[in-house]
Order: sequence, then structure tokens, then C-alpha cells
Amino acid sequence: MTVSRLRDIPGIGVDVVGDAADAVADPDFLRLENLDTDVRPPTVAVTSTRAAIDDDAANSYLPFQGHRSLRSAATAHVGRIAGRRFDPGTECVSVAGGLNGIFNTLLATVEPGQEVVLVDPIYAGLVNRVRLAGGVPRFVPARATPDSWSVDPQRLASAVGPDTAAVLMMGPAMPSGLVLDTQHWSALSDACERHNAWLIYDAAMERIRFDGRRPSHPAAHDGLAGRTITVGSASKELRLIGWRVGWVVGPADILADIKLVGLTNVVCQVGLAQGAVAAALDAPGADADVAAATREWQRRCDTILNQLSDYPIIRPHGGWSLLVDTRPLGLTPTALARLLFDRGKVAATAMDGWGPSGEHYLRIVFANEPVERLTSLADRFRQAIG
Repeated sequence: MTVSRLRDIPGIGVDVVGDAADAVADPDFLRLENLDTDVRPPTVAVTSTRAAIDDDAANSYLPFQGHRSLRSAATAHVGRIAGRRFDPGTECVSVAGGLNGIFNTLLATVEPGQEVVLVDPIYAGLVNRVRLAGGVPRFVPARATPDSWSVDPQRLASAVGPDTAAVLMMGPAMPSGLVLDTQHWSALSDACERHNAWLIYDAAMERIRFDGRRPSHPAAHDGLAGRTITVGSASKELRLIGWRVGWVVGPADILADIKLVGLTNVVCQVGLAQGAVAAALDAPGADADVAAATREWQRRCDTILNQLSDYPIIRPHGGWSLLVDTRPLGLTPTALARLLFDRGKVAATAMDGWGPSGEHYLRIVFANEPVERLTSLADRFRQAIG
């Protein structure tokens, strides 16, 4: 590496597998490597985007903090889930996708050398952004059984200490599908208060739950309301991946700093897309739309769980992906990914570099292939490893 800040930042692997599958150009390949989905975006968003092409106001950098319609829609959306009211003028900024929002927030809250608490396993892109911001990841291991993932609330809280700048939580977590609830927020409330730490909540998939329950938002907890920074995205729940629009909602003082970072990093969002995302968030049937998409993703997840019932897989509680523990198979994740690619025509991602447990797991994304194609997965695994 030419600069030290990249020394401890590995690649995520998804790009390598995706490029290899693209190069093969074989329609028989199952594309289970990348967080894409073929479930269509909301019609209102597509219609709004087409109209924006002829709107000169959409072809502008301004306003740098995001269109008022988007900030109003985002604060109303977060407020409905958190049970709080937010001011779209001072407590929200639009960002170019959720991960841009995460990085801007880390740059505004973490001093170099301070710790950021994360649950392991977790997405390498989150870990790498912590490191790129100068933070030190502190991992709390989640416990895996064939039926679920769980993390002890007290163990999570005990990881917060005097060197902690922030706790970065995602629910459902990617790639495991771990869901957090009020027990976790209650435990973290006292710990964050004691050590003056922020709670950064990645809400990109919060409504994609397979238990039928409403999202559990940390800002709904009185002790965390003034410490929670919510980062949302249109990419997952709304299936607006290519629109590259997200939002950050939180207390006005810290939002002022996050806005300043945003003016220095990326600057603004896709003008053509902001009105579309606002329309999708505000639509009367928005929750029903996400619920219908979630039912389809759950069907696909259940199909994979049934197909691979003879293999060491861990059931997710939501999200777009699940994990295969490769240790009982006597393989590394990289070896299994290669066998599946070469023999089974399956593109999946080894989690090497994705935190401490990454060397044990292969990630399978179930959001981008229909059930009819997923029913071949058991045969493909047998062709790959017997």
C-alpha cells in the first residue's frame, strides 16, 4: 500500500466474484454474491424519476443538504418508526447512499484511535469505513445456532468503554440477519451515557424482518434519543439501488458537523433521484409495498434453507443474505466459493477480511434470484462438494 490508512483495509471480495461471473456471461449461473434484487422498485419512484429528467431543478448541485421534499419525507419516515419528531431543516441531511452516510457520520464522530463497537459477523464495508475514518473496530461476537443468531445485550454493553466514540449497529445485520431489540437498546443506553458515546444506527434493512414485527429503533428509547444517529437508504427496502440516495437523521448539533463533512466528501446526491425517493417514502402504501417485497425475499430465503438443510447454514431473521459455516465441511470459505463457482455455477462470496469470524463463513444472497432458480441449489452444492 502506498499510504498507511489502507494497510488494514482488505477488499470485500464481492467485486471480484461479481466481475468473474460477469466475465463468464453464462445465464445458468446463480448470482448469489451481491446485494442486488430483481424485485421491482415502487412504481411511484420510477414515474417520478422519468419526470425529473425534464426538470431543470433536478439537474443541479443545490440544495447541497438535499431537496426539502426528501428531507421532509426522511424525517417523517424515521419519526414514524422511532416515535419521535425530527426537524427536516436542522436534523436531517441527504447523502449519496447509506454507506456514504455511515462514512460521513464516522468522520464527524470518531477521533483517530477511538473505538467503534460492532457485532461480528458484520459487513466488511462497515468495518473498512471505521478504519478509514481512523477508528479502531471493537467486535462483539454474535452466537450462531442452526436456528438463529443472537448477541447478549450485556456483553454488547460491556464493550462500550472510555475509548469508545460510537456503537455502530445494523438491524437486521448484514450479512447474518441478526435482529436487535429493546433489550439491546436498554443495555446500550446506560453504557453510551456513561461513556458519552454515540449510537450510529444503520437502518437500511430495518423493515425487512421475517418475524412480522415492527422495527425496534434505538431512538425510541428515552436514554438513546439524544445519542442516536440514524442512517437510512433507499437501496434495500425500496429497491432503489441505482438511485444512490440515503439520509442521516439525528440531533441538530451533530448533524451540523455531518453536513460539513458531506460538503467535503461527495458534496451532493443524485438530483434526478431525490424526488423519487421522497415519493416512495411518502406513498400511502409504502409499508405495504415493503411488506410485500419482504414476503418474496422470505420465500427465497426459505427455499435456500430447505435446499441446504443438510449443510451447516444459519437461519437469518431478516435482510437479504445468510451464512454457511464452512468449518464442518472441512473447507475454507474461499475454497468453497471456488468449488461452487467452477463446478456448480454458483457465485457466492467468501467473507475473508470481514471481521474476526469472516474466515469461517460463506455469504449467500437470496434477494436476486427467483424461487424457481433457487430450487437447483442443492444439486449445485452436491456437484461442487458432494
